[in-house]
Amino acid sequence: MRIKIATEVQAELDQVKSRFNEDLFLSLNPPFPPVKLVQFGGCKTGDVVELELNFILFKQKWISKIVEDYESKYQWYFIDMGTKLPFFLKSWKHVHDVRKVTEGTMIVDDITFSTGTLLTDMLMFPLLYFQFLYRKPVYKKWFKE
Repeated sequence: MRIKIATEVQAELDQVKSRFNEDLFLSLNPPFPPVKLVQFGGCKTGDVVELELNFILFKQKWISKIVEDYESKYQWYFIDMGTKLPFFLKSWKHVHDVRKVTEGTMIVDDITFSTGTLLTDMLMFPLLYFQFLYRKPVYKKWFKE
């Protein structure tokens, strides 16, 4: 399944890139499940991000590795792939695509995931969609000039 959410912010591309850090990462997490950031390596190829998700009755580790990054005058992106995922996910790829646009910068969260079956993908889709929709106002506030 694929989720793609675009958010335009009123900041220059280089400002957005420089503020894509641990503090922003923590701000982007919705209230549930609570997330403990175990490791934030950064946004470059080879960096690792490790989380602990707290579902109250149990906890799940989530480890992603940055497998690719790119930067030009008009675009910056990095791709994280899940290497250790919560039990309900079999695969995870998240492209963080940041592009210069006429009035600022467009941030695109482009996620491809699988739970292992189409039925559970369809059940998980709205939950994940709203988790990422939560980011839109956070991005707008974070990158307000």
